[in-house]
Amino acid sequence: MTIWCVEDDASIRDIEVYTLHSTDFQAKGFSDADSFRNALSTEKPDLIILDIMLPGEDGVELLKFLKERPDTCQIPVIMATAKGMEYDKIRSLDLGADDYLVKPFGMMEMVSRVKAVLRRCKPADIQRILRAGGLVMNLEEHTVTADGERIQLTLKEFALLRLFLSHPGMAFTRDQLFNDIWGTDYVGETRTVDMHIRTLRGKLGDYGKMIETVRGVGYRLEVRE
Repeated sequence: MTIWCVEDDASIRDIEVYTLHSTDFQAKGFSDADSFRNALSTEKPDLIILDIMLPGEDGVELLKFLKERPDTCQIPVIMATAKGMEYDKIRSLDLGADDYLVKPFGMMEMVSRVKAVLRRCKPADIQRILRAGGLVMNLEEHTVTADGERIQLTLKEFALLRLFLSHPGMAFTRDQLFNDIWGTDYVGETRTVDMHIRTLRGKLGDYGKMIETVRGVGYRLEVRE
């Protein structure tokens, strides 16, 4: 399990990372939002300990950012709050934080809370077959069929369809789709999304109609009975 600690105080951050390493976790430390975001574009942790008081973008804004993205919204987050900051604690929980630590906190308390949150948030077995009517995606075989007929998709088309099938009814903005499928380091523009959606719809035939355009937002997959 990999834990990321976002804390601007180097002494606190170092002891958090050291303690987690000594209790059989993998751990990384980040001093600010920029370094954290950069790392997040290439890998994802199993849990984040996030300090509210950060230079520049604070922890609450980072939490909001995490919970709004389809690729990070399921990562458990423990917020570190200063004593007496009741409003920040409540706001963090309302935004989707899984727990909080009040500074100054003991390292063993931190480890205990990390283990408790990981137990609560342990994901169910990943579904290997995704369906929408007669449209079937097999993640192990990396295949897609429509009413039993095999459909050949590119890697990006497959990734788009997987995202839609995993979150039926959920509307994604073009920026969300672009960042999730192509990554924030990719040099391009959101019209790339529109082009791939158009070709994906065409390959899916009648099932392509399930990928609806949400005016002013982006796209969603709407499964009809």
